[in-house]
Amino acid sequence: MAVSSCFPLAARCSLLLTAALVLALSHGANGHVGAGARLSSSFYDDSCPSAHDIVRRVIQNARVADARIPASLIRLHFHDCFVQGCDGSLLLDNDLPAIMTEKEVPANNRSARGFDVVDDIKHALENACPGIVSCADILALASEISVELAGGPRWSVPLGRRDGTTTNVESANNLPSPFDSLQMLQEKFRNLGLDDTDLVALQGAHTFGRAQCQFTQQNCSAGQDGETLVNLDTVTPDVFDNKYYGNLLHGRAPLPSDQVMLSDPVAATTTAPIVHRFSGNQKDFFKNFAASMVKMGNISPMTGRAGEIRNICRRVNKKPY
Repeated sequence: MAVSSCFPLAARCSLLLTAALVLALSHGANGHVGAGARLSSSFYDDSCPSAHDIVRRVIQNARVADARIPASLIRLHFHDCFVQGCDGSLLLDNDLPAIMTEKEVPANNRSARGFDVVDDIKHALENACPGIVSCADILALASEISVELAGGPRWSVPLGRRDGTTTNVESANNLPSPFDSLQMLQEKFRNLGLDDTDLVALQGAHTFGRAQCQFTQQNCSAGQDGETLVNLDTVTPDVFDNKYYGNLLHGRAPLPSDQVMLSDPVAATTTAPIVHRFSGNQKDFFKNFAASMVKMGNISPMTGRAGEIRNICRRVNKKPY
């Protein structure tokens, strides 16, 4: 059971997942966590006790100059975990012929951002704890901290992932799209062990950040460049709250893939009741969002001796000859 305490007028809810919940989620549906995997929120307590504070400090500084950074960082974690698991593969640059980057697939090209902030976090962590904190764990920590800084819930982040040494462009080309039908979204989430509650909760990350107008329901106004940015939440665009679901109820969701959770013929018996629930109860949304983030973060992590701890997040470590 989760223990939570909410603070009225602050749009912020502190939610601490107990060890039992973390353990249960880390061995979630369909066996997506490898046998023997043990992620733990205390993983770096001895080897890099300042890890969380370092990540938080870098993000706070970046957010001063760019209010979009929190939403951008959580999107990197989503797009990483949905492609061969949470292994930091999205962060790798081209290094042909061995590595073909996932950054240039349609879902990421000229829209995935925040890589420079990840570089800054990694640099700070390497100065404090060389060779200890993985890039995959940086994305997981950065997501929780970004949400909390924007007024959303806090949760204990299971850690101990290692970094992959390959990418998967084919899988990256099948990331959820702004134009997916509800059935397609449900299938993509189900394939990763995520159910309808996870789908509706995780889509709630669209409560902050921006999108290019070419991906919205209204498309772009006359004369607008296709990459012109629009707020995903027109009410509180930089705050993590449940206003997003109210926008859905009023037909004001910019992304078609959001509105289908109400408008699709199958929504009435699947996702629509959850949208209504979260719209009327921010505490319920926060609790489920945190639980779904833990669940998503446990998709096929590399642990133990698998993979590596990259020295630089953009490239795999050079092997000694």
